[in-house]
Amino acid sequence: MSVRQWALCGFAAVSLVWASPARAQAPAAGEKKDAPAPAPRFPMAQGPRVTSPEVATDGRVTFRIHAPKAQSVRLMGDIPSEGPALPMQPPAGRALTQGAEGVWEVTVPLAPGAWRYNFNVDGVSVIDPRNPSTSESNENTWSLVHVPGADFMDTKPVPHGAVAAATYYSTALKRFRRMHVYTPPGYETSTERYPVFYLLHGAMDCDDSWWTVGRAGFILDNLIAAGKAKPMVVVMPAGHTGPLNFTPGAPRPPVDEFQADFEADVVPCVEKTYRVRADRASRAMAGLSMGGAQTLAIGIPDLDRYAYLGVFSSGIFGITGRGPMPMPPGPSFEEQNAKVLDDPALKKELKLVWFATGKDDFLLETSRATVAMLKKHGFDVAYRETEGAHTWINWREYLNEFAPQLFR
Repeated sequence: MSVRQWALCGFAAVSLVWASPARAQAPAAGEKKDAPAPAPRFPMAQGPRVTSPEVATDGRVTFRIHAPKAQSVRLMGDIPSEGPALPMQPPAGRALTQGAEGVWEVTVPLAPGAWRYNFNVDGVSVIDPRNPSTSESNENTWSLVHVPGADFMDTKPVPHGAVAAATYYSTALKRFRRMHVYTPPGYETSTERYPVFYLLHGAMDCDDSWWTVGRAGFILDNLIAAGKAKPMVVVMPAGHTGPLNFTPGAPRPPVDEFQADFEADVVPCVEKTYRVRADRASRAMAGLSMGGAQTLAIGIPDLDRYAYLGVFSSGIFGITGRGPMPMPPGPSFEEQNAKVLDDPALKKELKLVWFATGKDDFLLETSRATVAMLKKHGFDVAYRETEGAHTWINWREYLNEFAPQLFR
């Protein structure tokens, strides 16, 4: 097989051209002319044909894997576990049952949305070998399944934008980095400049997460098509600058590394490469969990540059003085930003400060305390408490509520 490449409308395209088999040579003396053809050089995969995942119309999803020599297989990830979930503990997963020909399977009822998962086969985590859909996080890859039925994030017959994986060189970090960028329907054929929305992910995720498991592109497509949101460019940068380990005492990257990269490289790269407006009224930023804390860490000191701030399931880590996120040593966030927090001129053109957190979220008190602190300094904060916990089920809903309020 040979590979042929060419340029197609600015995109690299690949054509696979199957090489014709060599012409058969005349049989040697004594050979039979009807000798069997040689075995193909690319044999098909061995074993039974397995379909996974299989999504039924009632929302039940069957996961399967061919592992004839395995002793135990469990389904892990976002899929609800058997038994109650424990705060800050890894999920127990669900056991698969071995059937005919070494195929393990389990059927799980799932609500509409995108779900990450993998298999634990005798203690080894593997993605679903029969599912090409994946979602990245900070240090690993997950298999991804989408269960239709949620109108706001389903793939619908509307004009669709494009999501690009954009590579840039970070002068702050001295290495190449990647971000994902959503451009709205019609961007390629337009000369218009668009407002820009910086959308940040949470701890252990990456710049791919909002696009894949977060369904951000489809959410924006549907909102724009319905006239509920303004067309906008959405930038999803990589919020981690290295591995993250929650184990007490484990080394972590400096918290200001992302901020330096964002301000020195992400924003200038976006404003140079994409047709975006750079005035305050045309800039928004929001993030979930870690990304919500980063939104405050960047957006409050530079409040003159952002008219819209959104914080999903988050706040100032350590502001309560207790819990899993201790306050770092030194002056508090409030003390560091006292001048900005008390400047009435900066609040005049501030259009929206929006918080939302689930009632079962382990950062609920962090959100409440942060909102109270901002209100004490005269900020008009919109705050919502919803059902649910610290999950993508909530964060997709929050994006669907937040985006229509931008650039009005």
